[in-house]
Amino acid sequence: MFVLRNATNGRVLATKVSRATDPITRGVGLLTRAEVAPDEGLWIDGCSAVHTIGMRATIDLYFLDKEKRVLRIAHGVKPYRLAVACRDAVSVVELGAAPEMGRDVLVGDRLVLE
Repeated sequence: MFVLRNATNGRVLATKVSRATDPITRGVGLLTRAEVAPDEGLWIDGCSAVHTIGMRATIDLYFLDKEKRVLRIAHGVKPYRLAVACRDAVSVVELGAAPEMGRDVLVGDRLVLE
């Protein structure tokens, strides 16, 4: 498990983040989870699009470029969405939806795992 931090402002976004680097973990993602807490998530390498078909939880998505800078943010993505994509992304971070938290992340911020 890793801590996900916004390196631009120093804020911790989540403390229970896994990393998906192989085809199996990237393909399964968070699909097996009935719930995803706001403090939990998955960093998916080699990815520019995700679907939520089969998911049971609403998630927030952060699409990153090769420098780990945020290109696109999609908040509150509901289950059974066909695709959410960002053409130039090379990684996607999926976190449990947190509308009440108001995560302090802007397009252009750099995210890191520690």
